[in-house]
Amino acid sequence: MSSYKPTRRAVALEYGKRSVPVMTAKGQGDIAEMIIEEAKKQGIYIAEDPQLVALLGQLELNNEIPESLYVAVSVILSWVYWLKGMEPGDEKGSY
Repeated sequence: MSSYKPTRRAVALEYGKRSVPVMTAKGQGDIAEMIIEEAKKQGIYIAEDPQLVALLGQLELNNEIPESLYVAVSVILSWVYWLKGMEPGDEKGSY
């Protein structure tokens, strides 16, 4: 049995203040763990999608996500809205 454990990767997206989600953090290994821990501390929902993380990880920080990833990211965002009992647009009044 192999003890190989793949390196953990993480990205953070910001949406609500802008019209398009923007990648605000990315990293692997210890940096990924720090991103995840900070998200947990702030009560930010965490979705695990290795393929999406791999695609988003190719972007530069503070770049808008490309249109080709809108559908995948919108699925994650709709899940977060549902968990929070929100509707799109609700976040604009909370800043």
